[in-house]
Amino acid sequence: MRILKRFRARLTNVAMRREDEQRLREEIEGHLALQTADNLRAGMAPDEARRRAVLKFGGIAAVTQDYRAERGLPFIDDTLQDLRYAFRILTKSPGFACAAILTMAVGIGATAAIFSVVDATLLQPLPLPQPQQLVRIEADFPGVGARDVRISQPEWKDLQRSGIFQYVSPVVNGSVNLTGASQPARIVFKGVAPGYLALLGVSPRLGRWFDPRDQTPGYTQEVVISDGLWKRLFGSDPHVVGKSMLLDDDVNRIIGVMPAGFHDPGRTPQQRSTELWAAAGFVAAPSSEVRNLRRLRNFVGRLQPGLTIAAAQSRLDALVESLRKQFPADYPPQSGWALRLVPLQESEVGNARQSLILLLGAVGLVLLIGCANVANLLLARASARGREMAVRQALGAPRLRLVRQLLTESLLLSLLGGASGVAVLFWTKGFLLRMVPESLAGINDISVSWSMLVFAVAASVAAGVIFGLAPALQAGRTDLTDALRQDGRGSRGSTQQTRTRRMLVVTEFALSLVLLIAAGLLLRSFWDLFNVQLGFNPERVFAVQTWLPEPNVRKTDIYGTLIREGEGPLLRELLRRSRTQPGVEQAAIGTSSSIPLSHDRNVTPLIVEGQDLRGTEPPLVERSDVSPEYFPLLEIALRRGRLFDEKDNETVPPVVVINEALARTYWLNGDALGKRVKLRPAQPWSTVVGVIADARTESLADGGIPKIYLSAYQTYASDLVIFLRGTLEPGVAAEQVRQQVQSVNADLPVFGAQTLHDALSDSLSERRLSVEMVAAFAVTALLLAGLGIYGTISYIVSERQREIGIRLALGAQREEIQAMVLRQGLRLAMTGAGVGLVGALIVSNLMQGLLYGVRPTDPLTFVAVTLVLTVVALVACYIPARRATRVDPLVALRYE
Repeated sequence: MRILKRFRARLTNVAMRREDEQRLREEIEGHLALQTADNLRAGMAPDEARRRAVLKFGGIAAVTQDYRAERGLPFIDDTLQDLRYAFRILTKSPGFACAAILTMAVGIGATAAIFSVVDATLLQPLPLPQPQQLVRIEADFPGVGARDVRISQPEWKDLQRSGIFQYVSPVVNGSVNLTGASQPARIVFKGVAPGYLALLGVSPRLGRWFDPRDQTPGYTQEVVISDGLWKRLFGSDPHVVGKSMLLDDDVNRIIGVMPAGFHDPGRTPQQRSTELWAAAGFVAAPSSEVRNLRRLRNFVGRLQPGLTIAAAQSRLDALVESLRKQFPADYPPQSGWALRLVPLQESEVGNARQSLILLLGAVGLVLLIGCANVANLLLARASARGREMAVRQALGAPRLRLVRQLLTESLLLSLLGGASGVAVLFWTKGFLLRMVPESLAGINDISVSWSMLVFAVAASVAAGVIFGLAPALQAGRTDLTDALRQDGRGSRGSTQQTRTRRMLVVTEFALSLVLLIAAGLLLRSFWDLFNVQLGFNPERVFAVQTWLPEPNVRKTDIYGTLIREGEGPLLRELLRRSRTQPGVEQAAIGTSSSIPLSHDRNVTPLIVEGQDLRGTEPPLVERSDVSPEYFPLLEIALRRGRLFDEKDNETVPPVVVINEALARTYWLNGDALGKRVKLRPAQPWSTVVGVIADARTESLADGGIPKIYLSAYQTYASDLVIFLRGTLEPGVAAEQVRQQVQSVNADLPVFGAQTLHDALSDSLSERRLSVEMVAAFAVTALLLAGLGIYGTISYIVSERQREIGIRLALGAQREEIQAMVLRQGLRLAMTGAGVGLVGALIVSNLMQGLLYGVRPTDPLTFVAVTLVLTVVALVACYIPARRATRVDPLVALRYE
């Protein structure tokens, strides 16, 4: 009776509607009665016969759920019933289910993959206690355009006494020669203050850390080693504490071993793979007491408990202002000396943040496009299931109940798609990690983690609601009279459904256009950068590094004489032996900063003769020490003057070669020949003897970075690089160089073998990741948009089949029908393109920092992408348009 009352309450006063609904109910009961009778004759029990009849009568099986809801069955039991029914519905349409699940698997799987990278690099805090208290301290001279300059030892003391920090430590990133093993090796190390480990809040797994009270001016001859080095070199010996290591010909005692899995924070992969820590007081009287003699860099601090970074910055600004007034000669007003606090995690990520946010936004657009596509599929199914929804409403099912059932189905599709995407992500994790460049901080921590799984579930639920809400709401507004008049011969979507589907297609096209234009701009930028004129020739050039020891005890330095008299004899011998290798055509010597695009910067102050530096700091320029063969080997062009030669040794006045960028910066019309410069106040003047062409050795994006070259025969550098040009196999050449170098000194390590093409490729790794991923997402979006418009136009053609039949019967040409359908699709595409162009203008300006050589509003990219998307739309519309021309008027007119 309650169901009957609900049914009557829904009847309108319109007689025709009442008669239609009565006829619908009688039809339902008649079908159920006939099927039940057949089941009884087949020997079924009465209850089973009735249940089977309901199940066989299409979607009316869900009526049993509505009756149970009316009787107030528990919510959980009800939900299980919804899920079981949703499974049955999906298994009856495996093609639809597979298409929807695959679409969501692509969208959610890709989103989860990018989120795992973003989570590991941007969201996850550093694996250290109270990481929000860790900051990097950077000094700037904005008045002269200098950022992140060095800090003097008195300034370090000021920071320690300021009360802002618990601990402050300089960090010297470098490497050291390890000898005494089977082969000499170069070990990445950090020189730190004795309180550095307390600053990080980490304790060694074995032994102890340095004594913070140790005031030794130089290095303490005590070291802490990493867990990896302990296992590799000492075989996990538990009694390693107290043993000695020979580092740069100095005997160092091991006092501790770091925990397994510990990675010291750093800006580069090399810094994050530190294997040895040495402590020093960084005091060298009397020069250390000079306030404007800034030699220390990379300061890390831990703030006082309860002090935020903003509050600490305010107190630091007050300290800076006080020091300016106290020492006006050291901090002239025009230099604008300032100190900045940067969260340590933010400084680790660096420029990768913008690229990762771009990737996350791109994959989010793909997910939204996938949601729109599945929503279109569900709307088509909702039209086909209009009769089922009408029957259920006629029998008393509330609209909320219908909405809930359809949302359950959409959530089930989305969760299955999300599970499939995560499964694929799990199996392809290794491949994805190989795609991500090592320069991204946290690369070793990327995994299928709980946070990623939670994100995947949340994205699946959100996507299910997004693409399921519109079809569910449409089903809740089913018109019973229209459903009855279909009389079982088909279904036609309502005007609202058609409008919704068109709106979804427009949305797909707009989002696809935004993503495609972003990909086009990145691709053009990458292509321009990849094909830029380098200014040097990397073809067939091979570089191998070695390092001369720098012992603390100078009397043990076998190269002491070379330090006083230059490295000429050693360098000439290394070059002579290198030229004897098979396949070598040219050989040269340089320092680590002379490897093009290695990002191993060596900046030095530059003092120009006659330049007034009163009240300002000398500018910083890039420096490299090279042998005379370096420029011909890399084919760097000489513009004026001459290059180094064999006579430029320690017995003659020092000379330098500069690039055109430095000449333009400091001399009118670039006329620098004969001018004198020096790199430090205590050094002698050096004469400019040559000006070379600008080369993109420091950055592919900027070929105008000022750089100065010194003769390797007139300076002393321990970080040596041997350059070889010729027909060489990298593995064979590296071994040959090792034998040649160690024939000079068996304790010299040989490492870092690479071709210049590898260095070029590594410099583009982050940009390449952005281009590849965004391009893949854009192609996926393009395919989804094409499928979306194909499905919509196909649906419109099926809806208008009778109209098309009438047009053909009245004499319309089939070409006119085809053109009519194509116009509909093109209208949708153009509307989406118009909306997308506005969005693309906004997005392209936001990503301006990632572009090179192309404007954010590049008309060629915008026009080309719009045309490509239009062609895809026309191709997607052509198939249903052709189908429309094949409609048989006699068959179409049979529908009433």
